[in-house]
Amino acid sequence: MKNIHEIEIKIEKDRWSKALDKSFEKNVKNAKVDGFRKGKVPRNIFEKKFGKESLYEDAINDVLPEAYEKALNDSKLEPIIQPTIDVKEINEDAVTFIFKITTKPEVKIKKYTGLKVKKEVAKVTDEEVTNQINHLREQYADMVIKDGNIENGDTAVIDFEGFKDGIAFEGGKGENYPLEIGSNTFIPGFEEQLIGLKAGDEKDINITFPKDYASEDLKGKDVVFKIKVHEVKTKQLPEMDEDFFKDLGYDKVENEKQLRDLIRVDLESKKEYELENKYVDDLLEEVSKNTEVELPEELVHEEIHRMIHQYEENLKMQGITLDMFYQFTNSNEEQLEKQMKPEAEKRVKYRFMLEEIVSLEKIEVTDEEAEKEAEEMASKYQVSKEDLLKEFGGLDMIKYDMKMQRALEVLKK
Repeated sequence: MKNIHEIEIKIEKDRWSKALDKSFEKNVKNAKVDGFRKGKVPRNIFEKKFGKESLYEDAINDVLPEAYEKALNDSKLEPIIQPTIDVKEINEDAVTFIFKITTKPEVKIKKYTGLKVKKEVAKVTDEEVTNQINHLREQYADMVIKDGNIENGDTAVIDFEGFKDGIAFEGGKGENYPLEIGSNTFIPGFEEQLIGLKAGDEKDINITFPKDYASEDLKGKDVVFKIKVHEVKTKQLPEMDEDFFKDLGYDKVENEKQLRDLIRVDLESKKEYELENKYVDDLLEEVSKNTEVELPEELVHEEIHRMIHQYEENLKMQGITLDMFYQFTNSNEEQLEKQMKPEAEKRVKYRFMLEEIVSLEKIEVTDEEAEKEAEEMASKYQVSKEDLLKEFGGLDMIKYDMKMQRALEVLKK
């Protein structure tokens, strides 16, 4: 690739000699040699016993930062990711590094103005408002004991134990387990067979585990679950009254019409936000069709790992670890990386596109503008300006983000 450069830097003479001396001073402190106190071993004895090579690692770490700085100064290159470093040659006289530096690739955009992309208008139907109100009533419903048969939507409190070939299997037992019928949280076919039962009933349920089930012992196998129903609960929806309105946080709402009006505004706002994001994605996708750029594999890989880290954080909020996710989905890290690669490539390409538009349009952001933006963001998120800048990566990152936003505005126009 044209944007990958190999720069050779040699550190020798006095500088390398000083690095070796410094390495010796560090390593001799813990050197054990018969006939000498710790830290008092002469250099020639030390090197004879441990070899001169034992000093190289610390010496390399000592000279590496300035060698990299020299590589950048000599080449005038601006890396977009951390370089890969190889030691080409090393001995007691010198060390030679090869820095593989990746710079921004050439970006060719054939067209980015006059795009025939339209933004949809946010419209909310009466049915959507009704559905949202029903959803809220479901959320605030009370669970009450039901004297009758289990129906879809009810919660059955059950004991269960699974048997394969007449023998109980591990992880197949539960007591007083509240199972919502229709939630599809259990194996396919399990919940449906509870419908029609009532408190006190017992039943054997025949189930076949899915062929892609995580457990090797159970995938595709026929099992029997012995079930006992302790009680049946059903949802009692709240009345459309002021108590319900206050539970929702609408203290000034007095009737259903006012509630519907507020729900409509909320839904329109949410839909407008979603349509704006879709509009931006559509614009970027259209520009992408007219853009040629060779994506650095290292940068794509870096983006994949950033995405996986974010995904892991989201899972943690649900009480799930990444290892648990792999187990539940019968997958692994390699498969997750493969799954995320297309999105990572798209993100990297879009970033290069917007940076090129910033350059073509000569978009600039002054320190004053960035400072003002930082102050507004700090106020919005209720943090100090210093903490916000630290979290964001400094004023330069605020500037960068503002330039990207202005490039998007160019596309919208």
